[in-house]
Amino acid sequence: MSVLTTKSPRSAAAERRRVATATVIGTTVEWYDFFIYANAAGLVFAQTFFGPAGKSTAILLSFATVGLSFLFRPLGAFLAGHFGDRIGRKRMLVITLLLMGGATTLIGVLPTYAQAGVLAPVLLLLLRIVQGISAGGEWGGAVLMAVENAPAGQRGKYGAYPQIGVPLGMLLASGVLALMSGVLAPGDAFLDWGWRVPFLLSIVLLVVGIVIRRTVEESPVFREIAARGAKTRVPVLRLFRRHSLLVLLAALTFAGNNAAGYMTTGGFIQNYSTDPDGPLGLQRTSVLLAVLFSAVVWLASTWTAGVVSDRIGRRNTYIVGWICQLAAIFPMFALVNSGDILLLALGLGLFSIGIGLTYGPQSAFFSELFPASIRYSGVSISYALGAILGGAFAPTIATALVQRTGTVHSVGWYLSALTVIAFAATLLIRDRRGIALGPENEEEQAQNPIYGIRHA
Repeated sequence: MSVLTTKSPRSAAAERRRVATATVIGTTVEWYDFFIYANAAGLVFAQTFFGPAGKSTAILLSFATVGLSFLFRPLGAFLAGHFGDRIGRKRMLVITLLLMGGATTLIGVLPTYAQAGVLAPVLLLLLRIVQGISAGGEWGGAVLMAVENAPAGQRGKYGAYPQIGVPLGMLLASGVLALMSGVLAPGDAFLDWGWRVPFLLSIVLLVVGIVIRRTVEESPVFREIAARGAKTRVPVLRLFRRHSLLVLLAALTFAGNNAAGYMTTGGFIQNYSTDPDGPLGLQRTSVLLAVLFSAVVWLASTWTAGVVSDRIGRRNTYIVGWICQLAAIFPMFALVNSGDILLLALGLGLFSIGIGLTYGPQSAFFSELFPASIRYSGVSISYALGAILGGAFAPTIATALVQRTGTVHSVGWYLSALTVIAFAATLLIRDRRGIALGPENEEEQAQNPIYGIRHA
């Protein structure tokens, strides 16, 4: 009897609930850590770690450290993909969570440039690299634990659990930073010590996440692969030998979403709207609360998209999302430029609808694209490459465009171009909703879902 069918319906349903809880909490912790850094890059690090470079250069350097970690995501994806396809999804999830939480906590105790000179930004960069390696491997494991445990007709729904962990992480990060900035450490106290508290809190969240993730069983698909002795010796080589074009197209679909998302999660809007020498000069805590509101909208639209994709298909859900995202880009910047905090929140909220609609189906969409024996490598590397092409340097590029052109309209055209490219990539990929994910269906899974190409 297959490993996939040994459990009773009741015990299988209970395990799915445990996995859903573990993936959403673990992913929330992971991305809280990531977004705390991105927000601090826009609000704090230019002054505390890169101040001697001058204001304009310092903010570019600060945002560049956000992008630097993305360059190491493929390394994390290659490592986690290889070992995730060889030793299991669950083990890699615990390892990546430890790396992320440890690096984030250490950032909270780093000396500033005034205290340690050039050593301070060097240490910051090294810890950010560790965060990037962790983020590159974490998403694929969480997604496969959720999707491979789900019934065929509910993969979009279960795949949305790790997806909503991302806006939940942003919600938690923005909330804690707003609390510190507006209540517990306002004004200069926030730059002196208040920014450190959210980083140090990561140790508590880390313990909670690891305890919960250790309670779930390994993915049934991986257990079946192990039972059959069907592991691939070098998954990455097989992936690129047979599915390189599919990896590129999948990466491009994520690039359009990720670049748009990093306007807020990467700190660009926070810096642009709060810069006292900029066109708006809004209050820091108010902007953080507006970003918090947009995270709620992002969460709701992400969950909705995952559920809807089980009914109308992943590809159709993406298409609706790309249209919504493209339509909201210039209105969002117009509302931000109004200088009214409520209109800014409205603009970010409208923009977040399209971002959620193109993020919610991603777990199921990516998981259904790749064969079981190389699936961890396929989803992780596609995700990591998409992050480099999209969000890695989006805040840096956006800031440079504004500095060069004097207007955020240039950023709007940049985001529009990436959205159109992602839309086109989506149209080239067939929807494989409901395809069997077990290793016994490897031959069907290996048939390339790109239009015009019948086989890998």
